Amino acid sequence: MNATSRLAILLALGLQGPVVNDGDWTAYGHDAFGTRYSPLTQIDRSNVSRLAVAWTYRTGERDTPSSRPIKFEATPLVIDGTMYLSTPLGKAIALDPATGTLKWTYDAGIDPKIPFGDFANRGVSYWVDNGAPRSAPCRRRIILPTIEAHLIALDAATGKLCEGFGTHGVVNLRRSLHNQPFEQAEYELTSPPAVIHDLLIVGSAVADNARTNAASGEVRGVDARTGAVRWTWDPVPRDSADAAWATWNGPMAHGTGAANAWSVIAADAARGLVFVPTSSPSPDYYGGERLGENRYANSIVALRASTGRVVWHFQVVHHDLWDYDLASPPALVTITHDGRRRDVVLQTGKSGQLFVLDRDTGAPVFPVEERAVPASTVPGERASATQPFNAVIPSLSPQTISLDDQFGFTADDRESCLAQMRGLRNEGVFTPPSLEGSLQVPSNVGGPHWGGLAFDAAREIAVIPVNRLVAAVQLIPTDRFDRADAQSKGSRLGYEYTRMHGTPFVMRRAILRSARGVPCAPPPWGTLVAVDLKTGAKLWDVRLGDAFALGDSVAAAAPHDPIGSPNLGGPIITASGIVFIGATMDHHLRGFDVETGRELWSGPLPAGARATPMTYMAGGRQYVAICVGGGDEWGKGDYVVAFALKAGPP
Repeated sequence: MNATSRLAILLALGLQGPVVNDGDWTAYGHDAFGTRYSPLTQIDRSNVSRLAVAWTYRTGERDTPSSRPIKFEATPLVIDGTMYLSTPLGKAIALDPATGTLKWTYDAGIDPKIPFGDFANRGVSYWVDNGAPRSAPCRRRIILPTIEAHLIALDAATGKLCEGFGTHGVVNLRRSLHNQPFEQAEYELTSPPAVIHDLLIVGSAVADNARTNAASGEVRGVDARTGAVRWTWDPVPRDSADAAWATWNGPMAHGTGAANAWSVIAADAARGLVFVPTSSPSPDYYGGERLGENRYANSIVALRASTGRVVWHFQVVHHDLWDYDLASPPALVTITHDGRRRDVVLQTGKSGQLFVLDRDTGAPVFPVEERAVPASTVPGERASATQPFNAVIPSLSPQTISLDDQFGFTADDRESCLAQMRGLRNEGVFTPPSLEGSLQVPSNVGGPHWGGLAFDAAREIAVIPVNRLVAAVQLIPTDRFDRADAQSKGSRLGYEYTRMHGTPFVMRRAILRSARGVPCAPPPWGTLVAVDLKTGAKLWDVRLGDAFALGDSVAAAAPHDPIGSPNLGGPIITASGIVFIGATMDHHLRGFDVETGRELWSGPLPAGARATPMTYMAGGRQYVAICVGGGDEWGKGDYVVAFALKAGPP
């Protein structure tokens, strides 16, 4: 790639400031904007079929006994000739990116017996202290977030603690919260902080459905040099002077917890803004104690990075009752709209929507309209009468399901699914939870999920992985709840029961599957969708993965086309026009043509990759790397696998 082409791509990305090496991957989403777009072109559509494993590294955590399955969801960074990554049990690791050879490791010593709800870690952040001499220790820092809600600063060259950061290199984010965690496992840190100037902007993960006054979901601005907390912003308004105060009503409204930002935050240094995707207030499925729209929750919020002040916000779901948190990172991109270039924020929602918002104001660039949705029949609850829908960009996943749509490979499969679905409220997307039970389409996983999207800066195409599953949700009055019966049914059909303290209900939910484990929703169960952001039209929608890998002997015995797989993890795109994604349960990394959706290549993995890949240059060679081992149905794993072109004809 010549210098002119490289500059054009970087300008298309909207990057400000010097770029050290366009073959590096410097943040979770490739850059602070979260585009997941690399300008590399050595691997292209003509040679991607020659990709082969170049090296594999093991972290040593695969068979560690733990209270919950550990999920290796990290996206590594490669900066100045070193790969940096983190693990669920609190290790930071530096590798040679050309060989996978260990350079250093740091172990925070996380206790695997603590029952964290989401035992995962999605990676580290990188910061340079431009005020320090070039040879000074800790001038270049790796910031390690841990499941125990600690931020740890390490010297990028040695892995040693930066003693001047916090207390001997560690900042405890549990301190000074408005709502303190009830127990250690209620409050976590699973995603790397955003880096903007000399600040680390960090959110948190809060356990769902435990109580109305769950741990508060404050976002903090932390001094990257000293570890001091410079500001705090709480998505639940605690001050009556806040513009959103009046949208929270009820006895516990202003004592509510969560609405936290557990996903990755994007940063725009030139504007001095960070873009925060927030989640649902506590608890997820009953809002009788927090009536109203609950503004700032389930929203993309632009904050002034220096102060934490709200500049604008756009709410994706009003008064969430479906666990439709903004789980995916926002992407800051530039598109051509109505004949001119527009800096925008792309944000997907679990309800199946892709929102395109002006980066300065939050106004929708493609029109959004409020549409009527079903009312709640639960005593004390008032669901929002409307929800936002795109008027131009089509839904990315199905919004309805009928009893005739239910699926099964056998008659027993179908009858098992029908038995679970009959009698449930079923009025399409945003059908509220009910006492008799409600079908939820998309499910609480999504639709678009935490894997998020990738954006092709040259072609102006967004690519999004989605799930196409159906869930059932029921609210059971506590005086009618039979714990023994619940445990029996839960173990047999995969239902989860949670006592929502502070409410009169127990929540019961499950992704609907037959007694043999076959999803009740019609296939494909996972797809990869592309949207042309010059027009808002869906460009293609293809099956992602093959769920026959789940081991269904009845189905696998017959010839079949790939049926699609439930998926978690995101895509990346290269300038050569290839979309790389793992995410599926069937133990493969795949490459797709960004213009057509055609699958170009598939490489086997030692387990499922419930993570987002990345790509980089080392020693004149382009690599694509992914962390493998998503836990649960994705399978155990502690592998970092790097692919590169093997020798062969050009």
